[in-house]
Amino acid sequence: MSFLSSFATDIAIDLGTANTCVFARGRGIVVNEPSIVAFNTAKGEVEAVGQEAYEMLGRTPPNITAVRPMKDGVIADFDAAEKMLAYFIRKAYGRRPMIRPRLVIGVPPEITPVERRAVKDSGYRAKASEVHLVDEPMAAAIGSGLPVSEPSGNMIVDIGGGTTDIAVISMAGTVYGRSLRVAGDAMNEAIATYMKRACNLLIGERTAEQIKWELGSAEPLDQPLKMEVKGRHVSEGVPRTVTICDQQIREALAEPLRQIVGAVRDSLERIPPELCSDIYDRGVVLTGGGAMLRNLDKRLARETGLPVLVAEDPLTSVVIGAGMILSDLSLLRKVVWQ
Repeated sequence: MSFLSSFATDIAIDLGTANTCVFARGRGIVVNEPSIVAFNTAKGEVEAVGQEAYEMLGRTPPNITAVRPMKDGVIADFDAAEKMLAYFIRKAYGRRPMIRPRLVIGVPPEITPVERRAVKDSGYRAKASEVHLVDEPMAAAIGSGLPVSEPSGNMIVDIGGGTTDIAVISMAGTVYGRSLRVAGDAMNEAIATYMKRACNLLIGERTAEQIKWELGSAEPLDQPLKMEVKGRHVSEGVPRTVTICDQQIREALAEPLRQIVGAVRDSLERIPPELCSDIYDRGVVLTGGGAMLRNLDKRLARETGLPVLVAEDPLTSVVIGAGMILSDLSLLRKVVWQ
């Protein structure tokens, strides 16, 4: 680590499929916005980034295209990712002069060396002095307060937008890691598909996500919920409103939830027996936006027979953990990818 870099303002980034969070050392979380870039194809320039671009989804004229640079937890559009990173880094600094920061970026554990290099290159092109990559489950475990440096097993399930990352961590290392490309986005798609099949209603990505948060659950609820959904009728092609309930959305989410629960159970079968006893005592920690789905912790506890806890702030566990790594040089050397 260079002597000059110690004078730079350090930044931690959770480059998520759905949301990007930025943590500035000494100031906490300074950016938490959707990972979306809107391009003006007529002018060949960026029209909007983040929340402003999210508001444009499904509502843009032909010359403006809103894209997600991240897909399934990895960079799908390198140009858009670089522009988004540069925008969020500038926003993190506010009006202060640009200093070349040191970056710690959270990435899914199973991305390829080529994808890791692409993330690093994007960080350097965004004017970083150093770029370090850390597995998102490791960062999430640190951000959730788990004792990752101890010689005992800690199991974390990070359900993001593009991937569900499952890891067992001991002595600041990942003993077992798995990335399942089924997470929040797959749930949104499942809801949109269900609405088309069962209700003859076409809905967009934003509406599907709203339904997930208002009605979604992994187990039956104590109080039934209903909501009105507006969309376009499949055959008639005109706007329609239908009323749906939580039971229907549980049915819609059955397959992605089955895959997530199955991956957790499979992971438990593959870890060393000694660590199994630690996990049985400590339980499983859920983080990521998907951890906020109602009764998901109860469903996992029922299917695994283990205690399941939701992190205190599941949406920001990764970026808080990455920020804590920035402040601890010995921990940084242990957990970052070289």
